[in-house]
Amino acid sequence: QSQFVESGGGLVQPGGSLRLSCTASAPTLDYYAVGWFRQAPGKEREGVACISSGGGVTNYKDSVKGRFTISRDVAKSTVYLQMNSLKPEDTAAYYCVALVGCVVTTTPRNVLTPWGQGTLVTVSS
Repeated sequence: QSQFVESGGGLVQPGGSLRLSCTASAPTLDYYAVGWFRQAPGKEREGVACISSGGGVTNYKDSVKGRFTISRDVAKSTVYLQMNSLKPEDTAAYYCVALVGCVVTTTPRNVLTPWGQGTLVTVSS
């Protein structure tokens, strides 16, 4: 079954930056909207950002607007999440999946692909 593989997480100090990558296992996933979700310890999984299949539409969770940027490179079948001005509350495991449409929801909805292993982001001094 087609799915995504997440990478790029790590330990970063507050105010720092990271770029996460979400690579598709099959080119057919290029035709779908893609969403990034995160799950902090002891909390529910929540939507962070999404991008439409063509890349023309992006949406963000309010708390990351102006700090995170989602983009996609169709040639590489990869979606990126550039995270700047990171805060300790951004600490979580980050996941990407294909979606029916680019809508950022509090909880996962209309998910088309299996959840991967995720990539862990830790923001701490």
